[in-house]
Amino acid sequence: MFLIIYFVGLVYSDSLSAQEYLRKSIEEGLAGNLVMKQKNISLQQSLLALKEARSWYYPSAGFSGDYTWAEGGRTIAFPIGDLLNPVYSTLNQLTGTQNFPQVQNAEIQLMPRDFYDARIRIAYPLLNTDLHYNYKIKKQEIKLAEYEIETYKQELTREIETAYYNYCLAVDASKIFESALGLVRRNLQVNKSLVENGKGLPASVLRAESEVEVITSRLRETENQQKNARSLFNFLLNRQLTDSIIYESLPFPDDLARAVADTPVTEHRSELNQLGTAITIRQSVLSMNQRYAIPKVNTFIDLGSQAFNWQFDNKSRYLLAGFQVSVPIFEGLRNRVKISATKLELDNLAIRMENTGQQFKVAAGVAQNNLSTAIANLGSSEKQYQSARAYFSLVEKGYTQGINSLIEFMDARNQLTASEIQVKLNRYKVLSAYSDLKRQTSSSTL
Repeated sequence: MFLIIYFVGLVYSDSLSAQEYLRKSIEEGLAGNLVMKQKNISLQQSLLALKEARSWYYPSAGFSGDYTWAEGGRTIAFPIGDLLNPVYSTLNQLTGTQNFPQVQNAEIQLMPRDFYDARIRIAYPLLNTDLHYNYKIKKQEIKLAEYEIETYKQELTREIETAYYNYCLAVDASKIFESALGLVRRNLQVNKSLVENGKGLPASVLRAESEVEVITSRLRETENQQKNARSLFNFLLNRQLTDSIIYESLPFPDDLARAVADTPVTEHRSELNQLGTAITIRQSVLSMNQRYAIPKVNTFIDLGSQAFNWQFDNKSRYLLAGFQVSVPIFEGLRNRVKISATKLELDNLAIRMENTGQQFKVAAGVAQNNLSTAIANLGSSEKQYQSARAYFSLVEKGYTQGINSLIEFMDARNQLTASEIQVKLNRYKVLSAYSDLKRQTSSSTL
């Protein structure tokens, strides 16, 4: 098997520029793909959410003001005249003067009229465990978004590689059928010439014409496959669908033999890191819910002014400072329900992570087996192609000499075309299987 890998590697050793083109195409796809841009926006949103969570640790200051004007409403009767007038009358009699006038009873309106209250409040959280855990959760959410981007990068890399392999395969198939079409057309001309000279059969001409149509039809199919593969490749790179693609033969990677021999490792897959981060987030949520009874303490200072008729002086200005303490006493057992629900979520995530890890190990083993099978099939198809080419060479000589029949010639030509296409197909199957193995082991890095 390693000899096969070495042999095929020699075949492709002069085509390193194709690797460079594919690498640059992957970089372009990762930078310009629309879904990737959406995920980068989600990451930026997570970063902004972290900044917002951090801002809650700083003091906050805000201005607020009230102005009220009222007419009517409830009043309070204040019998100041009934209280003071007898006293004032007595004083006037004793002094023989009118220095103490009579006073009318008063009614004080409860609703303030032409009253304002303007203040600047500075507040600061002295003790609030929710802020601490909210900050930790936002930091973990950034990691979650980064792992999501990494997962999509690996998936997009595999899709771009596969799309390029399909395009190259369609180009190779088109070339093979173009070569076969030239061969059967020459054969058609030979048979027509033989019939015109009285040495051939009309049936041979009809059979040759039929083969020309068959090969032409297959050529049209491969050209259509080439267009479709080009459209998909350009779509993944966010290009115009009709943009041209550079085609060159691709070399096999240097670590292909090691990929087949080594045991695949899946512990570093970004999907598992995502689940691990999700578990960390739920653990932070659980810790936050379990500390629901810890008091929340805030302090504040108000700097303001309040007075009637827009007066502003030393009497209207004021400073007010204080503390606010909030302690839950009874909330219908909602906090305990939240704690139980979060624990169930943690258990579910733990089971999911274990199950996903086992699935990834199975998928990596299958991908490695597929790669090993693809390499073995490539070796077999190479041998079949060599045999088919030697057989066709013999039959072609025999056919020109009249030893072999047209049916034998067509059969040999079909075997040669099929075996050549199978070699190309198996070569790209090896590359696709290797790309899939990289994806299953999260080793598809640039």
